[in-house]
Amino acid sequence: MQHPKTILITGGNTGIGLATATQLAIAGHTVILACRNQEKAKQAASQIKQRKADADVRVYPLDLASFDSIRQFSAKISADFPMIDVLINNAGAYPVKQQFTEEGFELQFGVNYLGHYLLTQLLLPVITKAPEARIIHVSSIMHNLGKIDFDTFRGRAKYSGTTAYGQSKLANALFSSALAKRLPAHVTSNAVHPGGVDSDIYREFPSLVHKIFKLFLISTDRAGAYLVNMAVGDDWKGRTGEFKSAHGPLPISKRAKDEAMIERLYLESAKLAGVNAI
Repeated sequence: MQHPKTILITGGNTGIGLATATQLAIAGHTVILACRNQEKAKQAASQIKQRKADADVRVYPLDLASFDSIRQFSAKISADFPMIDVLINNAGAYPVKQQFTEEGFELQFGVNYLGHYLLTQLLLPVITKAPEARIIHVSSIMHNLGKIDFDTFRGRAKYSGTTAYGQSKLANALFSSALAKRLPAHVTSNAVHPGGVDSDIYREFPSLVHKIFKLFLISTDRAGAYLVNMAVGDDWKGRTGEFKSAHGPLPISKRAKDEAMIERLYLESAKLAGVNAI
């Protein structure tokens, strides 16, 4: 097998994250599950170890809706691991009703995007130490429904979960492109649409809508296999600034290629997160 890597996955206790973590751990890599719900995270680790008894799975608490939690987590990871080979920004929320982070940001913008922005910036010192590092941003085809509206980052007068989700996933894609331009040559940054995946992200949908929706979803294992290839596959070595799909063709919005917006959002996000961005 290839040289074992240290791979950090946010939201690795369920859905795509768990499927990806399981496949990577079985392949012999060290997998860090960064999760808000520690009980579910420990259950996920146990589930992985049932598949491979000596799997190296570590569980750490991380709440992406809290800058304090993100900073504490990043400090702990940086102290415990000399380097991180792969960061998979996977965790996401899709609430039906408007919610907010500890800092007062609309939850989808705050968790799906801004929390991951801060996390990535704080972990870059240990990521860049890896000889060949990769950062993967789980975006969505629904970025096509998104528009970056700076006036909505702290909430919307008329809330639409779908509109907010689209904005957060467009932001993921823009962030990936911004990093690809700034990172040293040995660190890559790519975005992925994992497909319409049967995962817990749709748990707040009305039950009937959820049942109908599930008919059109693909398995988490299929999406996980694609992310595994992006994380450790030889054919992704050196590739950066791409936005691909694990499930059929991916129409990419013109907004995702807006160079001015890529720069503006990146720099504004640094101010919002309180970091000096690279």
